[in-house]
Amino acid sequence: MTAGKKITSIIIVIAILIIAGLAYYRYFFVFGEGVKAGELNYVVKKGYMFKTYEGKLIQSGIKSRQTGTLQNNEFEFSIGSKEIAEKMMANSGKFYELHYKEYKNTLPWRGFSVYVVDSVISTKDLPQ
Repeated sequence: MTAGKKITSIIIVIAILIIAGLAYYRYFFVFGEGVKAGELNYVVKKGYMFKTYEGKLIQSGIKSRQTGTLQNNEFEFSIGSKEIAEKMMANSGKFYELHYKEYKNTLPWRGFSVYVVDSVISTKDLPQ
């Protein structure tokens, strides 16, 4: 192998490793994780090619960007498994504590949101 071919091979291997590292960081690295709590508004299964479960949680509290206006805090998320989604669909309107992972970007088979719920911590009926 000549010196030129060896250098070219090394550069190609380094470029592939850099691209693989960037792809991992953008799509698979868990940037953050935490717990959100609130009233489950909806869970739906949707998508063109990959059907994923998507949901929205209405959080308690008031968030206002302008003085004198009120706005609900909403948490939109994708759901990581069919079992969790079906459990949530059967109990819509209840108070949930959800554990989620945050990614830097979405993947079509993972859902529309960078927030992916991976477990339900607790479910409670709302006070009447």
